[in-house]
Amino acid sequence: MRVIVDKASTVVDINSLPYSLRSLEEARAMLVKYDKVVNEYLACSNIQAKANKKYQQELKMARLYVSHFIQVVNMCVLRGEIKKEYKELYKLAPDSTMVPDLSTEDKLEEWGNNVIEGEQKRQLKGGTPIYNPSIAKVKVFFEIFVESHRSQKILQANTNRKMEEVIALNEAVDKIILDAWDEIEKTFENLQGEEKVAKCQEYGIIYYYRRAEKRKMAQREAMEAEVDQIENF
Repeated sequence: MRVIVDKASTVVDINSLPYSLRSLEEARAMLVKYDKVVNEYLACSNIQAKANKKYQQELKMARLYVSHFIQVVNMCVLRGEIKKEYKELYKLAPDSTMVPDLSTEDKLEEWGNNVIEGEQKRQLKGGTPIYNPSIAKVKVFFEIFVESHRSQKILQANTNRKMEEVIALNEAVDKIILDAWDEIEKTFENLQGEEKVAKCQEYGIIYYYRRAEKRKMAQREAMEAEVDQIENF
């Protein structure tokens, strides 16, 4: 589409173009609109990508501290410092020492809330606070993660919305290009072979050869090369 528009600025007589003025004006109007939407999508995508680098580090630290805290709870139970039935306050199985699945953001958010609420409930029952890490430190890293997770969802939604706008325009863009290409091929229909292909390619038409056509071209080039060798000999 850009070639269709740009070619118009290279000719003296606009009527000499191999496509109609209607096609040119449609391409111009759509190109402005399409460029705007694509640039907005790229801007959203770049913002999301940059924010994601920081977010991944915050996600890593939150997962590390939540996991470490659960392991410390399990060790306290094994040492007899915490009654195993108190693990239920954290929604942990009393007889299991396995760390829950924290592989996804949703799982991490679920278990982060569980351990924070569980530690608060246990302390209200007179339990001694756990240290190294303390629940306060776990909470700091966890809340940073939660806030960033929500921000990432918003950024992802913005990027997806802009991508949907690009996709929504693609059908109209394809039609404008196809109509112009049909006009171009019609203009050069009296030309033959490579000359016609070369002329059409000047205006952005892309040709893809089928396998059989590629083999024929390769065979023809090989025969021409052989003839040249014989003539040069």
